[in-house]
Amino acid sequence: MLDRVRPCPIADALETIGDRWSLLVLREIAFGVRRFNDIMRHTGIARDRLSHRLRALEAKGMIVREQYSEHPPRDEYYLTEPARALGPVFAALREWGSQYVTD
Repeated sequence: MLDRVRPCPIADALETIGDRWSLLVLREIAFGVRRFNDIMRHTGIARDRLSHRLRALEAKGMIVREQYSEHPPRDEYYLTEPARALGPVFAALREWGSQYVTD
């Protein structure tokens, strides 16, 4: 008999935002950093990885993209309500990291 995987909101949440780069991208957008090159500079993420994370976060409904320039085409990124609701999670991670991880 095979064991069934237990349904778990924690696992589901991690599937959406559970990697380092996704969390750092969301952090930067929450701090008001909305343009691709600025997000890349503030996080240290590689260009191709950032493109992939932004597309994935947009597909999962965590961010929306708005064009601010047509020539050349340029976008800004904004948090959606589900992403803004992560505020307490970010605060808890910051506090935990400060207390137990960061020197």
